[in-house]
Amino acid sequence: MYETYYGFAEKPFSLTPDPKYLYRSHSHANAFELLQYAISRREGFAVVTGDIGTGKTTLCRALLEEIDRTTFTALVLNPFLSEEDLLKRILQDFGVVSRENIKAGKLAGVTKQDLIETLYDFLLGLIPLKASAVLIIDEAQNLPLSVLEQIRILSNLETDKEKLLQIILVGQLDLGTLLRSPELRQLDQRVSIRYQLEPLDRETVGAYVAHRLTIAGGSAAVTFAPKALDLLHQLSGGIPRLINLICDRALLAAFSVRENRITPDMVSHAAASLDVRPSPQLLAPRGASLAGAAAVALVASAFAVGSTAYLYQRFADPTVHAAAGWSGPTGAKNNRVLPEDASMTILVGTYPVSSATFERDIQALTERLEAAGFDVYYVNVEAGPKGRWQRVLAGAYTDADVAQRQADRVNGVVPGAAAYVVDAQLLRSGS
Repeated sequence: MYETYYGFAEKPFSLTPDPKYLYRSHSHANAFELLQYAISRREGFAVVTGDIGTGKTTLCRALLEEIDRTTFTALVLNPFLSEEDLLKRILQDFGVVSRENIKAGKLAGVTKQDLIETLYDFLLGLIPLKASAVLIIDEAQNLPLSVLEQIRILSNLETDKEKLLQIILVGQLDLGTLLRSPELRQLDQRVSIRYQLEPLDRETVGAYVAHRLTIAGGSAAVTFAPKALDLLHQLSGGIPRLINLICDRALLAAFSVRENRITPDMVSHAAASLDVRPSPQLLAPRGASLAGAAAVALVASAFAVGSTAYLYQRFADPTVHAAAGWSGPTGAKNNRVLPEDASMTILVGTYPVSSATFERDIQALTERLEAAGFDVYYVNVEAGPKGRWQRVLAGAYTDADVAQRQADRVNGVVPGAAAYVVDAQLLRSGS
């Protein structure tokens, strides 16, 4: 629903593992580079672990897109396979057998040893072509011990000089525990590279959100308030999948009231509607009691009550509208109307007039922008039941390139800002 309103080409926070949306945080970039290194050096076994929702599958998809054409790849997403089915799937992905033949049962009488020998012949055939092969198994923590032992046997496919098959196991954190079990000691000893994906920190959450908005094509139409990003980090624990869920619902809430800035309140309601609770480790101060942590959980639970009704009531409410008026807050140094010949300006922030810190926040932002040489303008926005808000604008421009460069400069001048270029005519019309 909100995609058209904000100008997105597609949903920016979809849960599908689309590789173009992979944000290479420090942790994800390290994992990516290590896996590329393992493939290029034919290191044998590599293991990547991470908590649920940290982007492991997306990382795998992105890795496959970067692999050159001389490397054959097999990606196994379903770990609940027998040893024979695993071998057939690998041969299918490598192009040795067809899916049609497997479905038609033409390999029904083929033994496991026959399948291994066929794979070995294929891998040997890559040597004169100076090609290689990579097997990636996702959700590897669910592999039965017998299949893991079969995978260890596949790692024995080698020449005197090099491994013929690079194997990458990707799974949740308990994969590491599984590999350390006595039954898998031989496999564990063959792992040459291990890496654990970490959740995103607060700074990276903001960059992650901006990255996905940009890829989806609507980064100039919607932004997240810094405090909304703070709350998003707290509620999600930096887990990308939870970030996506909360942001998608927050965008729906913003669309329902025709707002272009995501507020902490929207993020809070979005998380509550999804029954996402703050992590006590993130929210409770050092040394806080268990009772305090429990209170946090109870507050989040209380927010959840009626949250879905809130969203849809807002969405269906015809009284929500925006009407612009051109005046600055009391005490502000600059109170000018945006010049009529300006086709663009920079939206720096939007503040609720009813806030106890409204005047102080506006004044501080104004002084920072003016100290950096920007002319500052204001526009009042009447948002029905949400009350009156004040938008802070920086500069007046007619050249899009100049405006974008100045927006980038604003983001450097104002810590935590997510300023972007807006159409001045839309502001004048009350949009």
